[in-house]
Amino acid sequence: MPTDTVRLVSVGMWTPARVMTNAELEGMVDTTDEWIVERTGIRERRIADDDVGVVEMGYRAAQDALERARLEPSAVDAIIVSTATPDRLLPATACDIEARLATGGAVAFDVWGACSGWLYALNIARGLIASGQIETALCIASEKMSAITDWTDRATCVLFADAAGAAVVQRAEEDGRGILASYMRSDGALAELLHRRPIGSSSVPVDVAELAVRDGHLRMAGREVFKNAVRSMCEAVDAVLEQAGVAKDEIDILVPHQANIRIIEATAKYAGLPMERVWVNVDRYGNTSSATIPVALYEAREAGRIQDGSLVLMVTFGAGLTWAGTLLRW
Repeated sequence: MPTDTVRLVSVGMWTPARVMTNAELEGMVDTTDEWIVERTGIRERRIADDDVGVVEMGYRAAQDALERARLEPSAVDAIIVSTATPDRLLPATACDIEARLATGGAVAFDVWGACSGWLYALNIARGLIASGQIETALCIASEKMSAITDWTDRATCVLFADAAGAAVVQRAEEDGRGILASYMRSDGALAELLHRRPIGSSSVPVDVAELAVRDGHLRMAGREVFKNAVRSMCEAVDAVLEQAGVAKDEIDILVPHQANIRIIEATAKYAGLPMERVWVNVDRYGNTSSATIPVALYEAREAGRIQDGSLVLMVTFGAGLTWAGTLLRW
């Protein structure tokens, strides 16, 4: 009987070349480098050029992952893309990336889980592989948050940025490695804490009058989001560790959603992990929504912080509100 556990064969990433520092933001809104660093831990972030979209970023990250796995695009059976910032609403971003990769017919669809979307995608891939429907999945997170950021809103413009990450996922051998536990939840009653204003949707069709009074920028109730983020990520920690029968002190590295250094610190404290065992890159990339975890995994692996056999805990939260956790043995 084949195992229902899957493994990450490889992880790839792509980030824009342009770096926006806190000093640059000081000239745009009423803020300072000290204020941003103290409250968020962010010192700089990457911003994509206007002519570089989510499909292009996701395609580049997918190429990187496939090359590292030594696989051709034709080996991919499914492409699952997490994005909150699609280039267009129809068709799915995954379909456009499939066309660029030329897989020869891989099933392709998007996941709208906001910052939790990539862990959602991993869990969906796990189920598709376990059911025998596919053998190889490409899980991509591609986010151009700069495109939906209000650059006059100090509460949000200091946080968000652009990046893409991808992983090749296949069935694991029966050697105790691979994804050990997954957990996903949501609370739609908290949707207004972090949302985009509706425009160009079925409820608010685009017309000249609407464009004059509405915008599609991200809006956030920061204090409430912080409180619920810590609560939900701690819940995810407990859930996946209980499922897997693993104690907190067995975790080799925590790879959390890179939203804010204070949220990361609070989650690490709850998990009983010193910050030396937590991967942090929010200072260099900012909050790239669902791309934060695959990018962090890539860096941690490249830096030697994740070795074969390492026990890796990933937790996240996002608009919805959504939250998720995944525990894997590398």
